[in-house]
Amino acid sequence: MKKNTEPISIRCMHDGYDSRTIAELRPPKNRLNPFVPYHFLHEREPSLQGGMETVNTIFLTSKECAFKCLMCDLWKNTLDEPAPAGAIVQQIDHALERLPKADVIKLYNNGNFFDTKAIPPGDYPAICKRLADYKRVIVENHPNLCNQHCIEFNKLLNGKLEIAMGLETIHPAALPKLNKQITPEDFKKASAFLNQHNIDVRAFVLLSPPYITGNDENIAWALKTIQFAFDSGAVRCAAIPVRPGNGVMELLRASNEYTPPSLAMLETAFEKALLMQRGQVFADTWDIGFLSKCPHCFDERKRRLETMNLSQQIEDTVSCTCKIKHE
Repeated sequence: MKKNTEPISIRCMHDGYDSRTIAELRPPKNRLNPFVPYHFLHEREPSLQGGMETVNTIFLTSKECAFKCLMCDLWKNTLDEPAPAGAIVQQIDHALERLPKADVIKLYNNGNFFDTKAIPPGDYPAICKRLADYKRVIVENHPNLCNQHCIEFNKLLNGKLEIAMGLETIHPAALPKLNKQITPEDFKKASAFLNQHNIDVRAFVLLSPPYITGNDENIAWALKTIQFAFDSGAVRCAAIPVRPGNGVMELLRASNEYTPPSLAMLETAFEKALLMQRGQVFADTWDIGFLSKCPHCFDERKRRLETMNLSQQIEDTVSCTCKIKHE
């Protein structure tokens, strides 16, 4: 196969941003220890049955995702090669020794839990042994990698398995350009497969992905995508504001093909999604400082979103006396 030696700018004009181009534009990765999770934390989340559950979240250090999505910045905390044998189990032990007891555990690996190069199937028994006391276990995975490995892992668990999948957007022009390599039907098929095997589905939905212009249009497509996720069998949806910082997003912003969302957009989309009352909806509040231009009301508005995540109810709007237009 002949190597494409055209400059990136010309290559993208012809074909869009392919996996190789996306990788070439990225800044360096963070250096990680393959025997230690790069982060872990203790949080809360509402239960589907009512009440509140405590959650231990472990961000595992594993091999980079094989799918190089256009908007992704999670690759920064991944390895170029598979972690050494037994390393994933050691990472879980490291975190659990330092975390309190909890009802639920999330094992997020910035990729796909059922990619055998990221999480070896041979480690499933040892992993599940360590998860025996959790009543719900949440992992993340690509819709096209929902297969027999999911069933095998589920059979080893004591608790309920939930798989979080990136649906991203159902916009017919934007989704194919994200290099996600799925269609909405792929997500629907994967959800049906998981539900058939008594596995819950959580959907990740993007707010303001590339190639969708205008605030109102972005909010509308986020809501349509959330609706589609619930129609497909998801029980939870998380709305994630798309952030710059991975190289290609800067080019898209310069060409007016990507506009960062605002805090007001996230608030509006979240409120309207809650009013659907189809399932649990969350606003991702991780590192959302880039959404706001106002240093006076940001912290309080972020706390409001976090409260709404827990209550699943719309809270009173935060008022601010500053002169900055809150968009």
